[in-house]
Amino acid sequence: MNIIDLHCDALMKLADKKGSLSFNDAPELETNKQRLLAGGVKVQGFAIFVMPNLSDQEKFQSALDQVHYFYEEVLGKNPDIKHIKEWKDIGKLAEHEIGAFLTLEGVDPVGNDLHKLNIFHRLGVLSVGLTWNFANLAADGVLEPRGAGLSSLGRKMVQFHNEHQILTDVSHLNEQSFWDVVETADYLIASHSNAKAVFDHPRGLSDEQAQALFAKNATVHVVYYPEFIKPESGVITTIPDLIKHIDHYCAIGGVNQVGLGSDFDGINAYVKNLENAAHSQNLINELLKHYSEEQVRGFAHNNFLRRVSTL
Repeated sequence: MNIIDLHCDALMKLADKKGSLSFNDAPELETNKQRLLAGGVKVQGFAIFVMPNLSDQEKFQSALDQVHYFYEEVLGKNPDIKHIKEWKDIGKLAEHEIGAFLTLEGVDPVGNDLHKLNIFHRLGVLSVGLTWNFANLAADGVLEPRGAGLSSLGRKMVQFHNEHQILTDVSHLNEQSFWDVVETADYLIASHSNAKAVFDHPRGLSDEQAQALFAKNATVHVVYYPEFIKPESGVITTIPDLIKHIDHYCAIGGVNQVGLGSDFDGINAYVKNLENAAHSQNLINELLKHYSEEQVRGFAHNNFLRRVSTL
């Protein structure tokens, strides 16, 4: 069954290694091409993420370096990987092709310059999360203690997303910023967030938050990182542990709005039998024990495709 995965951090690894990794088959990449093919990942979102300790100029350069490797290593050396420049391109993929699209995880590389946001848009970024875990000029992230919401600059950025039909990703926002974005954004998504009701972690979504997203026709994509799935107790995290988050979202009205956002290449611990993209069908097979094939196709790709069908 084909999968659309909203989030991986392969570009960060490619840029860190300055092109010495082969996107085709480097074992260091959990989302290399061979693993995507083996796991039935038909479309992969590639995040641009910069480390928070860099200077403003270094952040912009780091982001551009990652875009460079997306074009050179992911697309340039793999003619069977096609750039998804707009969502309707997914429907044009041939059977043997994989789609790849860019996202921005935190607007730190933009600083206070909206021209830079436009540059990323023109380079192909289709989804933008305003923060990572901490504060920037746009908003506060989930680990920022001051608890502020969207700044005036952040509101301008969301307006830019609205005008250009860019998804605004809430996955790393703190609570106040989340509600400000829900109020402001036309095209919402949570690219990699689990349910706080299952495991109360700052990166999760409360039922109230998840249902607000469902009411706005947004999809919520579960993340495979064990730290976000259940308490650390020395016990192995399993696929059924992850599915509890899907179960909960479905129980509160999200059966048609659940998706997948692995966070591969950005995590350092793994769900058993879901250690890289090649194992993705293990999750699908387990889901098929609990849900209809139509529902599982929704989780795998159809719910997201319905979300973006009008963009």
